[in-house]
Amino acid sequence: MIVVLMGVSGCGKTAVGQALAADLGWPFFDGDDFHPPANVAKMAAGAPLTDADRWPWLDRLAADMAAINARGGSAVLACSALKEAYRERLRRADGVRFVHLKGDHDTIAARIEARAHRYMPATLLASQFATLEEPADAIVIDVRDPVRAQVAKIRSALNREGLPAVAPALAEHDPNVRPASAGRYDGGENGQPEGRPKTRSAA
Repeated sequence: MIVVLMGVSGCGKTAVGQALAADLGWPFFDGDDFHPPANVAKMAAGAPLTDADRWPWLDRLAADMAAINARGGSAVLACSALKEAYRERLRRADGVRFVHLKGDHDTIAARIEARAHRYMPATLLASQFATLEEPADAIVIDVRDPVRAQVAKIRSALNREGLPAVAPALAEHDPNVRPASAGRYDGGENGQPEGRPKTRSAA
């Protein structure tokens, strides 16, 4: 099973994703780590990605998550997945459940301003909200809740749906799948950085 935490930049995908993965005993993957250098350079320059930029990235994510499913493993993936077409691409992995971390523009803008990110400037937030097509079938979580509360709500929703909220952790990672480094994001109780802003290598 692959649980995909989706939403605009700054909604807390990494903080909640890492906490959820730790709670479940599953590996965590950050979709941003899979972007090719050309995409990273484009975003760092303040230019939003086009669909043509995203298709190879999404296909790689789907293939890597499918490899985990094929071995009977499970994982938590943080990926913006803003459009339904993007989510359809990810569903090729099978066994995918989306969780939408939802918040208003002002709440998320304040979070972005309080952190440092190597290639996602705050100026791109408006384009992210403009691109967002809210899913009709996702578990919806309020980003204003503390991280622990968000994790508890996600697990409760999975249990209510009869889905396996806990599954065996992936014993061995596929050599072609690189998990995001645990603990890179020093997330606070509300998914915001504690202390001074820290530079993250990926969202």
